Amino acid sequence: SVIAFAQTVNFPITSSFKFTSSRPSNFHLDKRSLLQCRAEASSMVKEGAKEASENMVYPDLCVFDLDACLWDQEMFEMSEIPTKKVMGDLNGRGQGVTGVMSGHDKISLHAGALLALQDHHDGKHGGMKIAVASSADTPFAVQVGRKALTMLEVVPGVTVWELLLRDWDGKDVNQIGRTPPLSSDKSATHFPRLREATGIPFDKMLFFDDCNWGDHCTRVSQRCKEDNGQGVIAHKTPNGLGINEWKAGLKKYAEARK
Repeated sequence: SVIAFAQTVNFPITSSFKFTSSRPSNFHLDKRSLLQCRAEASSMVKEGAKEASENMVYPDLCVFDLDACLWDQEMFEMSEIPTKKVMGDLNGRGQGVTGVMSGHDKISLHAGALLALQDHHDGKHGGMKIAVASSADTPFAVQVGRKALTMLEVVPGVTVWELLLRDWDGKDVNQIGRTPPLSSDKSATHFPRLREATGIPFDKMLFFDDCNWGDHCTRVSQRCKEDNGQGVIAHKTPNGLGINEWKAGLKKYAEARK
């Protein structure tokens, strides 16, 4: 406290001593200087964030599970292939398709998924590319998922599907479903096929999965390895890909690959 500080420096305190919040008569606040200080502080924060981003080690390939990870629904529970769009705000980037309707159920991207895709759209992750790996239960669930990907938008006018194809010059490298040659085991089918289709080794991949129907993260990270003993870095998102989960996954990869 102010009084405690005064006592340490032998400042005389009497019962008549009063504190005042009034400014000294010669005090003058230079508004221009204040604004300049704020601008410089803001610039320093932005430069620090930029430097941290530039020093971050990003994966060559980031792989997302779909159901209950990238978005908030399970495709096998959906009743119809989506046709109706729900418009909304895309993180201040403008109005776009934030949801699609399957019967009475709305399918929407989780907050961290939208942020991740927007940052990727803006080129904030260096040369990182993206893909999806989903073990959707039935052919109908696959149809629902693929349709939703073509409708949900990352920024106004750009769908998730368009962003997924952009990295591969229009080629579909995504692994969705469990009908042969895929299976329910992503470590046995989805990831080996991703490696073959993209040419990116396992130890350059980051994988997000909710793992609520099986521990895909552990199986993939343990079984999908290169000759150097390093494999896919995986991060679980049991409550969906939130902003904290997205950042934690990037940090986990960066620390493992320093």
